[in-house]
Amino acid sequence: MDSAAKDEMQPALLPGSSCPGPEWPEQERAERLARGAALKWASGIFYRPEQLARLSQYRSREVQRTCSLEARIKSVVQSYLEGVKTGMWQLARALEAVHGARVALGQARGLLRGMAEAAQTLEPLRERVAQHKQLQALSQLLPRLRAEVDAGCTTSLEQAPRDWRQRCLRALQEGLEQIHFGTPLLPGPGALEGWLEALRVALPAELATAEALIAPCCPPHYKVVQLWAHTLHSGLRHCLQQLLEEPELGAADAFTLLHWALHVYLGPEMMGSLELGPEADVSQLEPLLTLENIEHLETTFVAKVQASVAQWLQKALDGEVAEWSREQEPDTDTSGFYHSPMPAIVLQILEENIRVASRVSESLQQRVHGMALSELGAFLRSFSDALIRFSRDHLRGEAMAPHYVPYLLASLNHQSALSSSVSVLQPDGVASGAMAPVEAALDELQRRICRLVLEALLVELQPLFEALPSRQWLSSSEVLDDVCQRTARFCQDFWRVRNPAVQLLLAEAERTVVLQYLRALMQGRLVCRGADERTQAAERLRHDAAQLRELFLGLGLEESVQCAPVLLALRELLNLRDPTLLGLEVAGLRQQFPDVSEDHVSALLDMRGDVSREQRLAALSSLQAGPQPSPAVGRRALFSLVPAPTPAPSSCLPSGPCA
Repeated sequence: MDSAAKDEMQPALLPGSSCPGPEWPEQERAERLARGAALKWASGIFYRPEQLARLSQYRSREVQRTCSLEARIKSVVQSYLEGVKTGMWQLARALEAVHGARVALGQARGLLRGMAEAAQTLEPLRERVAQHKQLQALSQLLPRLRAEVDAGCTTSLEQAPRDWRQRCLRALQEGLEQIHFGTPLLPGPGALEGWLEALRVALPAELATAEALIAPCCPPHYKVVQLWAHTLHSGLRHCLQQLLEEPELGAADAFTLLHWALHVYLGPEMMGSLELGPEADVSQLEPLLTLENIEHLETTFVAKVQASVAQWLQKALDGEVAEWSREQEPDTDTSGFYHSPMPAIVLQILEENIRVASRVSESLQQRVHGMALSELGAFLRSFSDALIRFSRDHLRGEAMAPHYVPYLLASLNHQSALSSSVSVLQPDGVASGAMAPVEAALDELQRRICRLVLEALLVELQPLFEALPSRQWLSSSEVLDDVCQRTARFCQDFWRVRNPAVQLLLAEAERTVVLQYLRALMQGRLVCRGADERTQAAERLRHDAAQLRELFLGLGLEESVQCAPVLLALRELLNLRDPTLLGLEVAGLRQQFPDVSEDHVSALLDMRGDVSREQRLAALSSLQAGPQPSPAVGRRALFSLVPAPTPAPSSCLPSGPCA
């Protein structure tokens, strides 16, 4: 490539530009680097002659790029210039603001200097004000002093009075007592709280006034502030003694007076305020209330509260009893259990009174706690009596309840709620034995409700057991099928009772069915006429035991607490083929069920129909001759609750049915 071409390929300088002088070495170095890079790029592009034809295109493109760069540079420079202009304008405004603030500060400094000078001129006036306050206090005392003087005019002029101090102090005391504790100012019934609140504000203010105004006007040995404190305390104490003699003192007034005297009076919000000086300390004075006063107030409070609590509990019970005759079933909670707010209301009433009493003293808390337990016990007895009347009226037909059993089950839930939550009434420091009577009353209530439920179940089942045992019972399971159907229908609402009461109900229901079954067996309505019927009766007992087991397992009763296995033990007694071995079976029955009697065994032997007199005597003698049954933990009576008819003397003769 020739030199002319190289000169044409060199980038042209901008119009009006020149090579920078030595004062811009960085710019000169940058231009040299850029020029060298351009030459290198151009020599690479136009190395061959055929590429020179495109030189004009590249030149045009570079000119356009250069113009674009120039435009962008101009835009950036213009933007920077505008920012600099704006900054200069803001700096000028800031300078003006600083100058104005400096002038204002100078003016304020001058005003402050003038105020300090004015304050110095007001100092004599401040002293005059203090003197005026002292003179004002003296002017208020002058009428009383003119009265230690008029009284002393009768004394001889030659005799110098020697009790000026005592008369002055006595006048001050009488004035204080009249202002704060005069007879017209005593509170009426129901106004005690407002009166005490007014004293809470007035007495510390009176002491503060004595410290600020009266004490500076009297000699130090007069101890005016201490006199003020003693006078106010004794006047208040005397006034409270008069209030305690009032017969219409209510529970609210008794509580207010106890709390105020024991906690507010000497507290930091009244006589123990830090704003009072040490001379106003009343902590060393005799108690505001004596022990007899406190005893009287606590007794009054507990008696009034007990009457109120009894009324509230009776209202809660009346509301619950009114629900029992409704046309709809009891209300349920979100889990489907029978529910009523009555237990929560009862416990809230009692717990609230115990909590309020704890704000006064531990002795009052213990008194209210004992009262609460006593009233809860009375409430439980009333609840139990109301259930008995409800059951009696329903069973006699005097007041039929559409949902009799569901409301009994709901009452069982109420008992469970009270039993599980009664611990909230046990404050700290109270012996746990105090709850024993209430817990016993709750257990008795639970047993009574269960008995009422089981009585309703017996009303359903007794007609069915009239056909057991019989020839129909031997040949068909229809009798027990009806028993199981009615029992299942009766127990269908048991799932609405909370545990563990539902398990207790199911266990008692199963035990009731088994007892009725045993009662029917002992009536002697069936005597087997041969080995086939004895085998048939034994098989029926086995089948009935299995059917009862499946019934109550399906209802949710645990197998370990079921009583139906007693039927299997009786089955063995009937299924024995050799009557001479009856003594062993009877002894085994005695070991399993210690309460079985000779009458029960005789009734079962009569049912066999093949036992001679000698075999009967041998079997009955095994009850006494055999080993004593081992005591079983948790074993409940069965046979002792089943009456067995005493066999007639002739029934065991050879010509009788036992032959």
